[in-house]
Amino acid sequence: MFRKILIANRGEIACRVAATARRMAIKTVAVYSDADAHAKHVQACDEAVHIGGSAPKDSYLRWERIIEAARATGAQAIHPGYGFLSENEGFAAACAEAGLVFIGPPASAIQAMGLKAESKQLMEKAGVPLVPGYHGANQDAELLQREADRIGYPVLIKASAGGGGKGMRAVEKAEDFAAALASCQREARNSFGDEAVLVEKYVTRPRHIEIQVFGDTQGNYVYLFERDCSVQRRHQKVLEEAPAPGMTEAMRRRMGEAAVAAARAVKYVGAGTVEFIVEQRHGEMNFFFMEMNTRLQVEHPVTEAITGLDLVEWQLRVAAGEPLPLRQEDLRIHGHAIEARICAENPDNNFLPATGTLHVYRKPPATAFQRGTVRVDDGVREGDAIPPFYDSMIAKLIVHGATREEALARLDDALAATHIVGLATNVQFLRQVVRSRSFAQADLDTALIQREAAVLFHQQPVGFELAAACAVARTLVDERAQAGDDPFSRRDGWRSHGTGVRRLEFDFHGRHTKAELLTLHDGALMLAVEGQPAPLAFRAAGDVIEVRYGGQHTRAVVYTQGETDHVFTAAGAAQIVSIDLLAHAGDHAAESGRLTAPMPGKVVSFSVKAGDQVRKGQPLAVMEAMKMEHTIAAPADGTVAEVLYAPGDQVAEGAELLKLAV
Repeated sequence: MFRKILIANRGEIACRVAATARRMAIKTVAVYSDADAHAKHVQACDEAVHIGGSAPKDSYLRWERIIEAARATGAQAIHPGYGFLSENEGFAAACAEAGLVFIGPPASAIQAMGLKAESKQLMEKAGVPLVPGYHGANQDAELLQREADRIGYPVLIKASAGGGGKGMRAVEKAEDFAAALASCQREARNSFGDEAVLVEKYVTRPRHIEIQVFGDTQGNYVYLFERDCSVQRRHQKVLEEAPAPGMTEAMRRRMGEAAVAAARAVKYVGAGTVEFIVEQRHGEMNFFFMEMNTRLQVEHPVTEAITGLDLVEWQLRVAAGEPLPLRQEDLRIHGHAIEARICAENPDNNFLPATGTLHVYRKPPATAFQRGTVRVDDGVREGDAIPPFYDSMIAKLIVHGATREEALARLDDALAATHIVGLATNVQFLRQVVRSRSFAQADLDTALIQREAAVLFHQQPVGFELAAACAVARTLVDERAQAGDDPFSRRDGWRSHGTGVRRLEFDFHGRHTKAELLTLHDGALMLAVEGQPAPLAFRAAGDVIEVRYGGQHTRAVVYTQGETDHVFTAAGAAQIVSIDLLAHAGDHAAESGRLTAPMPGKVVSFSVKAGDQVRKGQPLAVMEAMKMEHTIAAPADGTVAEVLYAPGDQVAEGAELLKLAV
């Protein structure tokens, strides 16, 4: 077994690999960029080497620096994690040339599965079922049109070298094919430098089911059952579960054997995933090969949960030349597991990625590492910043139960106990998905999110009145704790006789409302929201406040950041702005002329200069964060007084970009 390995990745997967290595008494070396100098994965390893700038192209994609770091620290092998260099055959080959073990498949297997068209031709020879389509090298537009007509509409055009939904179009009828083809080719050329496409039958109501496979250097292969990854947005996974609901033993065996045949065809070694598209028609399911991911998958923990195995340990043992620890007949499924990807993004704004600081990051209590009740895999800590350079995933929340219903309930409870303040996340959206009719009843396909859009987006699970009551209760608890036993230091309206009145104002998702808090002569409280008074009572126990208001009863945890109170309850979360009237008494109208960065990122361009007249809504600047561009518009008519940055500058969240005289 290896004495020391280098982990050529960052974030939660680097921490995940380090955890298994530590358990196996293997020393670890982390690599890090400028942005990750104080990251959790750096602390999780025994040694760490700086490899370059914050952008991936300047650090995590510079394999010569990674190999140099491995040699300098005496590492014997390199674990690539996923993403970055994990499926780069050039990197795998360079490791071998440097005398280092690449903890993954041979470069030839990565190359064979790297291009969609070539891999499908290979799978056809291996007898793996394929979606009817054209995967040939001839890219003549007229030939592709004829092939689409032969296959029958609807068809799907896909970039051969593509991924992540780029260079992909569904075509409903023949007259639309030429324009869709030209669009796909342009996007493929710009994204991958290769405009080759393939054309396939478009499967209606498809499910995305993948099989975990493993091979060793002795030619042994097993499949570790399936994962259903059908819940997706923008062709990226949101929830994954194992086993797949509705899967029969006969179909599981057929899919598993097909996956092993795919792995055997390329002499695969290590962990890999064979992805299938599953057609649901007339109560039957047919499966077709989609692609093979030649690495460990993000969702591997659900397989670990139902098998009780550590897949990273298997990777290390196989890479060290050991045979697979178990045979196919030794493997069993135990219970049901679901993984939720917690991301820094705004689902209500087309899943726009978010950056910022994790001012609050509270996780549900975790249990066993593998087959347990709750597991959290992450690469961040409270107080860490989510930078704009990398993937938006904050953590993976994995639950396991005896049944799917038990796992669903456990996942909802665990998401409710996940409190994040400082940036937008998809936690509440995930709860809505888990509670939706389609997911709860396992009515799954890749269009589930679109189908359930009415109940998934723009939801307020905590009403304004209750959110206001929780915010007021938190404020009073804090003020009373600060005042102690001195009634004259209290700001809650206490008086020796009569009724005290405290005027309040709130903003709740664009709704501005005035309220009054009345303290009666006996100390009882009444909260009047929009002129409707109701009794308010509360009791604090640590961070939790038990609130009774207007016939409603809830237990809440409230975190205050500036004027915003972040309210977390069992029903859901809400944000409400408690406006301090005294603090705003001196506000000046000129403040509306400040335009600030909504997130840390890079200034791409300004479309205006000092002295320009602008109209409300006019684009003024473009910023880039997390590989996406964001346009900043004028909040009102005015004149540009000063531009404070230049294109290419990195700016912090809240930095003033330009001054606008209104």
